[in-house]
Amino acid sequence: MAIGTSSFLNLFVAAIYEHPQILIIVKVLQGLVEGVTYPACHGIMRYWAPPLERSRLATLAFSGCYAGVMFAMPISSELVKRLGPLSPFYFYGIVGLLWYLSWLWLVFEKPSHHPTIESKELLYIQNSLGTTTQTYIAPTIANTPWKTFFTSMPCYAIFVANFCRSWNFYLLVLFQASYFKDAYNTDLESIGFLGALPHMLMTIIVPSGGILADRIRKKGLLNTTQVRKLFNCGGFGLEATFFIIMAYSDTLSQGMTALTIGVAFSGFAISGFNVNHLDIAPRYASILMGISNGIGTIAGCICPYVVHLITSSNRTREQWRIVFIVSAIIHYVGIVFYAIFASGELQEWADPTAEEEKQWNQMNEAVPMKPSTQNNGLLQRQLSGKINYGSVDTPMPAKPPPPSGWMSEDKPQKPTAPPQPYQAPPSAPFVPSGNPFLSGNNPFRQEQVQPEAQDTYMHGTVFDRTY
Repeated sequence: MAIGTSSFLNLFVAAIYEHPQILIIVKVLQGLVEGVTYPACHGIMRYWAPPLERSRLATLAFSGCYAGVMFAMPISSELVKRLGPLSPFYFYGIVGLLWYLSWLWLVFEKPSHHPTIESKELLYIQNSLGTTTQTYIAPTIANTPWKTFFTSMPCYAIFVANFCRSWNFYLLVLFQASYFKDAYNTDLESIGFLGALPHMLMTIIVPSGGILADRIRKKGLLNTTQVRKLFNCGGFGLEATFFIIMAYSDTLSQGMTALTIGVAFSGFAISGFNVNHLDIAPRYASILMGISNGIGTIAGCICPYVVHLITSSNRTREQWRIVFIVSAIIHYVGIVFYAIFASGELQEWADPTAEEEKQWNQMNEAVPMKPSTQNNGLLQRQLSGKINYGSVDTPMPAKPPPPSGWMSEDKPQKPTAPPQPYQAPPSAPFVPSGNPFLSGNNPFRQEQVQPEAQDTYMHGTVFDRTY
């Protein structure tokens, strides 16, 4: 829904381009709806990604972000060149709407909702995730531990890493073309194809890093915490180092080579902080992803302002050198913080309580019923447990004994037994079960339809009967 709405609004950008106030409102609306995209991905990944395959599945999904940049740069450059500067808005708006229709057709929130999934695959996913995702109470504003999010150091490690990564990402997306044009006098068409090269490599490195991370965990070479720290800090460190090399490059080939290698290595960091939400708190992964992405967006707001302050005068190569050195320092700070405080283990506050893990029982949640009497002429039954057979509550009085002498004299008359009041048989025991119709709270519990005869009226021989 977010991508579809943003694509629809993109169609209006070209029409209102000359009206800055309206344009700002539309862009703000686009940002608001697109903010739920990554949290929604984590919300779906929670049900689809087995623990030992989270890295590869998440990085495969996130690689689309970099593939989009890779294709957008040369395509936008050709569209601007052939159809005008506003043509990319129409093109990406139409493509986004087509993608949204495909999403509605092909994607399902849970494996159990998918109509064509194989039973073997469904069983594998459900067994690997366990019963937690099926039984816990869904997070709400009331039961979400908001305070814990901002007092947990593993959460802060993810927030800081997202901020650092977003700083460099927005820097390249917004100012990569300007840097090569100002520093090396490269035309727009060349920038479009050369700028796509680093993101093309990152599109390959990101899912490859996810596969490598999961393989290391499966073989037991490193635990989850060590894998996350290794990939995140390694990716950040190599990118920051090559940013410094690019800052001191003298030719276009040197700068492009350093940028390409640095951005490519940063793809390994996606297997660190960007998957870490699913490790420490899978039930709150979408919420944590929303918070960390919001903090990352703050970097996207600050970065253009800082770049403008540094390069506001002449936009020389020396000024751009300061920009990339600042970015490298931010990455080094993120490395130290993540290496100290990050964790790959499930946090205690994110583990469902025993009460929340109980299977949902519809009869337990039913409105309690008051004891009432139901009489259909044959069976009178009170929900409190007292059962009376007959059309009335009190038993009928016994008839007087027959007069003497009406029977044959050769057959002695047996003494008449006094009438015994009827006693209801004990009710059938309750059997605790997950089935609501066998549980103790079931008002429709099973009972004997007709108890075994215990009176002397119309039973036995004619001499045994009581009249």
